[in-house]
Order: sequence, then structure tokens, then C-alpha cells
Amino acid sequence: MKRIFRTLTVLVVAAVVAAPLASAGTLDEILDRGSLRVGLEPGYMPFEMTNQKGEIIGFDVDIAKRMAKAMGVKLEIVSTAWDGIIPALLTKKFDIIMSGMTLTQERNLRINFADPYIVVGQTILLRKELAGKVKSYKDLNDPKYKVVSKLGTTGEQAVKRMIPKAEYISFETEQEGVMEVVNGKADAFVYDSPYCAVANAQKGEGKLVFLDKPFTYEPLAWGVRKGDYDFVNWLNNFLRQIKNDGTYDRIYRKWFKSDAWLKELQK
Repeated sequence: MKRIFRTLTVLVVAAVVAAPLASAGTLDEILDRGSLRVGLEPGYMPFEMTNQKGEIIGFDVDIAKRMAKAMGVKLEIVSTAWDGIIPALLTKKFDIIMSGMTLTQERNLRINFADPYIVVGQTILLRKELAGKVKSYKDLNDPKYKVVSKLGTTGEQAVKRMIPKAEYISFETEQEGVMEVVNGKADAFVYDSPYCAVANAQKGEGKLVFLDKPFTYEPLAWGVRKGDYDFVNWLNNFLRQIKNDGTYDRIYRKWFKSDAWLKELQK
């Protein structure tokens, strides 16, 4: 009996000792490595883009810098093509997606999300000749109109779901889609409101009409691997902290209330 008891005791102790190792997640890996690896695609103004010096800058980048500082580690940006960003996360190419990703139910089947950090919606950049003729996305729902967006995005999904009768063409980048409308080869570009606002300011003067009322609800959130609840818990607490201590507001004003950063992109 004593031998059985001793055996059980050893097994229990072994299980307790092994438990922390078994539950080690991304947070532990980040702290052990000494760096936070963030995956993003630098093409979504003003969230992430490349300046004249080749540096990746933007709203998400500044938040990531603050996040790494809160962890006491270095920040490592991993530039990743949008269509492969979730697979890259799942194969541990980086720790977290911070790339203006909309939290959708479809994506949530593959990865976990922290609480949304900003809410946007789809808007329209319209060919100037259609001013007054097209007043909302509903007016574009006609085979005579050519509508464009970016491949694999919620902009593309919104067009297919809500403007199904229009001719749709997808592009690899946002810039290609906008220029298709600027050059008169398409009638409308559908994309997230912050990007369309910046693109209109950059390239749309006298060439585009900005229908700025969002027609979808899209919460943007940080994505992590499924089951990593300790990381999600930390991220939610981090977000709550920066939204209440003024950090988030300062970063938001820099990228959404000012256009001074546009000079860094001009060539």
C-alpha cells in the first residue's frame, strides 16, 4: 500500500512540475526569444505602409511598438503577402497578425482574435463622371458597372454579397484598384473607409467622388493562433490600458486626424 501511495505521489508531483511546460504558449516564447514578431502586409494606409526610406510605418506599427515595449522585448516586423498571412501565422512565421484584419466568422474558424481595436466599414471611390448618378452601393448593382477591390479582402466579399450584378474584378493591391478607377477603366473601387479617405486625398482630387458613408460593419482585431487564450487575455488587457491612458488616442490622432505623414510617402 505504501509503495502504491509513493508511486501515486511521484506521478502527481511529476504532473504538477510538467504542467507549466505543457501550458507554455506564445507569450512565453516571446519573452524567451526577446522579440515580438508581428506579421503584416505594408499596403493598407494608414495602418501599415512603406515610406521613401523603405521603412514600414503606420497606425498598426506604432501600436506594435508600444506592445513590444510593454512586454520588454524588441519588435520584429515580418512583411507578408495578404493571401498567405493566416497560413504564415499558423506555421509560426510570426506571433500575431496586426494588419488591419477584419474579424470575420470565417477567419475566426481558423484563428483566435483579441477584442476589436477599431471599427471601419466599406466605402466607395467613384469615377467622377458618375457623380449624382450613383449615390450608394445599391446603385452600382447593375451589369453595366465595373467594380473593383483587392483580392481576398472583405471589400471583395462585400461586392460579391451586396453588389452581385455588377461586373467584378479583383487586384493584388489596393493601389492597382484605385488607379483603375482614376484612369477610367473601372467605375468604382470598394474598400475600407480609412484607406479610401487617404487614397482620395492622395489621388482623387478632381478625379474621384468619395462616397464616405460605410455600408458594412467591420471590426478590426489582432489575430493569434487558436487556443492561445493567455495571449488573447494579455492583448485585451493591453488594449484596455492604452485606450484609457491616452496612448491609443495619441497614436490615432497622428494617423487619422493628421495628414503630415503623407509627406513620408511622396517621391
